[in-house]
Amino acid sequence: MKKSFFCLLSATFFLFACGGNQAQVPAVAEGAKADSLPRILKDTIRITAVGDIMLGSAYPGKSGLPPDDARTSFSAVDSFLKGDVVFGNLEGCLLDEGKSSKCKDPNSNSCFAFRMPERYAEIIQNSGFNVLSIANNHVGDFDTKGRRRTAEILDSLKINYAGQINHPYSLFEIDSVRYAFCAFAPNENCVSINKIQAAKNLVADLKKRADIVIVSFHGGAEGARFERVPKRNEIFYNENRGNVYAFAHAVIDAGADVVLGHGPHVTRAVELYKNRFIAYSLGNFCTYGMFSLKGPNGIAPLLQLKINSKGEFLSAKVVSVQQDKVNRLQTDPQQAAFSKLKTLTNLDFPGHELDFSVAGEIRRKTVR
Repeated sequence: MKKSFFCLLSATFFLFACGGNQAQVPAVAEGAKADSLPRILKDTIRITAVGDIMLGSAYPGKSGLPPDDARTSFSAVDSFLKGDVVFGNLEGCLLDEGKSSKCKDPNSNSCFAFRMPERYAEIIQNSGFNVLSIANNHVGDFDTKGRRRTAEILDSLKINYAGQINHPYSLFEIDSVRYAFCAFAPNENCVSINKIQAAKNLVADLKKRADIVIVSFHGGAEGARFERVPKRNEIFYNENRGNVYAFAHAVIDAGADVVLGHGPHVTRAVELYKNRFIAYSLGNFCTYGMFSLKGPNGIAPLLQLKINSKGEFLSAKVVSVQQDKVNRLQTDPQQAAFSKLKTLTNLDFPGHELDFSVAGEIRRKTVR
């Protein structure tokens, strides 16, 4: 017993003497478990979350790329893309060459196949993103080649990602907090949003291995007619896009702390369930090219969430952004996305626990 204690003390001294950082795992005495060592978690964890990201597609030709080669894609919002976790949905693959089997006529106005140049990945990384969902209908636009190359590039840049069947989750540690991230969609080769029990099983397992579990989903019907959360399965173009309400509640029941939705290309309501935050759709965030940006499709929230070390919601700031074909991504002084969040949350979840009384902020209602 004395020998084991001496080994543990020596290992701890060695870690500090050598300037070890929090991401390193100190040596432990024989028979001891790493989880038995005391860890001090942060009081406040900051998660910044946005919706769809597609910086430009080189398919079928370079006319689908922005004139600045995407270098200033995030310049209007760079100062807001800060946090322990900065999340977005990568709506397409990273690939420099290849044809899509999805399109019989690639020059057709109805062919939506997105192939971002591989160099664009560094633009995303340099803007602060460290967690991406690749569970969506466009990451597979160039089949296995596109999915594989996307994974290779994200791995090389040390960006955490999840959502494909062969990569359903990521586990990572930042400032001593252990995170698990998993993502779901109704699409081929994605971890299914429609297999709710399997999703619960995965989340429950991840909760045993992490302090904070973040779940992302790509689900729901698309477009301005589908801003509401219907609380049932959404069938769109004969495809079951999931029951996002049932899914979000189920994964929180299983241990998720934050649920971040995207897919409808418009802003949807937010909800507090069991003190955990749900965003049902974060809309089009930075999407160049063949995306409709008319009306509600052109506005989106950038969420800056604060949660505690237990995963409970504390507050959120909402930076409203807007896009158009000429000015691209800009902040919105009219705060249309915040207003949309407030209106839709009041409609879809009457009696909810969220306070929108201060413009650009979401807080918990004060209980009197």
